[in-house]
Parts: sequence; structure tokens; C-alpha cells
Amino acid sequence: MFSFCGLEGQRVKLVPLENEHAKPLFACSRDPEIWRGYPTKINSLEDMNNFIYKALEGRERKEQYPFAVFDKENNEFVGTTRFLRISEEHNNLNIGSTWYTSKVWRTRVNTETKYLMLKYGFETLKTDRIEIVTSTENIRSQRAIERLGATKEGVLRKKYYNVDYVIYSIIGSDWEEVRNRLEQYLRVDQ
Repeated sequence: MFSFCGLEGQRVKLVPLENEHAKPLFACSRDPEIWRGYPTKINSLEDMNNFIYKALEGRERKEQYPFAVFDKENNEFVGTTRFLRISEEHNNLNIGSTWYTSKVWRTRVNTETKYLMLKYGFETLKTDRIEIVTSTENIRSQRAIERLGATKEGVLRKKYYNVDYVIYSIIGSDWEEVRNRLEQYLRVDQ
């Protein structure tokens, strides 16, 4: 049975998402560029509370496991991510609903976050496949996913929120190469 917990690296700490994270996450989400290409928008504290409420409902149903991302270098919350579309039956899951404050773009935050999640997925949960999905409009996110070493599989037309999505995957046999790549990035980023 899959079980989830917080994860921690050198720079980031992935804290299980709770209602108390609404204010710090809302504060770090004010740059409108964050929401360009993201399928939903957070324009108010109420929107953030709803975003968290839905994530926590998904956790209760064991469909997802959301995190608030804490940047230990800057001593603040900088965004969210989650395991989602969790399928024990098919031994796979997705990583998604990821967004960060623009001040940590092009830093090790996303690389380390994805490394921790992928490592947990493949080495602890022993999944066969992890998918990462982003909208076709979110070119920045597509480049970040490709940098991880994920394989682009195709486009899902009008999948969620009437938006087209690009689907990427990493399968178990890819993991060693992807892990080595990410560990190299993290050594260089130090």
C-alpha cells in the first residue's frame, strides 16, 4: 500500500499541505507570470483557500498527496506540488499542480523537488511509471520537464478545464539515467 510523508533535501522541504499554508502561499503567488499557462488562477486568498481545500479533499480520497514547498535557503514557502492521480492498482502516479514564486525560477528548487519526488516514487513506492503533465501553453514548464529527462508522449486534447495538455513520463527502466542526470544538476547547482 502506498504511503506518503514529507520529503527534505538540501534546499527544499516538502511539507504536507495544510490550511495554515494559505496565507504564505498566497503571499508568494502574486506575480501574474506564475499563472501564465497554468490551467487555473489564484487571484485572492479565497481562491488559495479553495485550491488547498480541493487538494486536501483529494488527499482524503487517497487520490493525491499535496505539498507546500519550503525554501530553506530563503526561509519561506515558495509554492506547491503534489503526487496526484495515484493508482496503486496500476502502480503509477503523476507529479503535478506545481507552481513556484518567480523568485525561485531557474534555481535548484524545482530540480531538487522533482528529484525528491521521483526518488520517493521509484525507490520507496516502487512505482512502474510517473507522469508529469502540463498545458501546451506552458512552454517554461515543458522545458523544465524535458530538462528532468522525461519522455514526451503526446498531447491530450481538451483534457482538463477545456485545455490541451502535453504528457511526459518516466518509467522504472528510465529512473537510473534520470536520477544520475538530476544528481549531476544538483552537484553543479551547489
